[in-house]
Parts: sequence; structure tokens; C-alpha cells
Amino acid sequence: MPQNAAPPGSQGRTRAAVALSGWAALAVTALPGGSPLRWIPVLLFVALGPGLALLLPGPAAPRPAARLETLALAAPLSLSLATLTATALFLAESFSATVFLVALAVICTVAAPLPAVPLPAATRGAAERVKPGPWTGR
Repeated sequence: MPQNAAPPGSQGRTRAAVALSGWAALAVTALPGGSPLRWIPVLLFVALGPGLALLLPGPAAPRPAARLETLALAAPLSLSLATLTATALFLAESFSATVFLVALAVICTVAAPLPAVPLPAATRGAAERVKPGPWTGR
């Protein structure tokens, strides 16, 4: 197996976990209101789930810089999708927490099996191929 290849089966498990994360967040809303077991999974899903569904998993095991880049891009991407979804639901006058979570869970379920959005420099290795110059101190 090449050095940067993902272990066999890990892509499928990761894709399934990301696809099911929204449905798990929806399921925990049945717990009593105000319980941390209810709001923490929902908060994590809304903040990271849709973005991770679009960015993970790549065709190979990500380099350490790419893992950080994925996490850094997943949050704003997820929050942007959540904002667009909430705005559309408000404009359609059908917003509720359940409908909102179902819409985001559907986005995750549809996006998770699709190929990942390619990340910039860290996945291509450009971060490791810095050319010597006056700005690098080499």
C-alpha cells in the first residue's frame, strides 16, 4: 500500500459516519430539552457535519496539514450551508428545528458518498515543496 493511501475500508466507514451524523443529531432531539446530551451533538453536527460531508474523505489519507485544513474549512462551510438552509426555510415560512436538522441531514447524506472537494495546497504537497528564497530564510 502506498504511503499516503488510506487503509482499506476506512473511506466507507468515514463516509457512513458523516452521512449518519445528521440523523443521530436529529435522534438526540428526543431527549429532554437543556440536556447536554441533546445540544452538544446537535451543535457539533450543525457546526461541522455538512462541511465534513463535502470535504471528507479524500482519495488518500490526508497529510497532517490537510487534516487541519479540512477542519478549518469544514466549520465555515457548514455554518454557511446552515445559514442558507435556515434562510430558505424562513423565506418559505416553514422553519422549525426539526425541519432544519432534516434538511442538513439530507445534505450530508447526499454529499457524503460523492467525491470530496479537493483541498488546496496541503493535499497536493505544496506546503512541503517550498522553494528557497529571501522570504523563507534559506
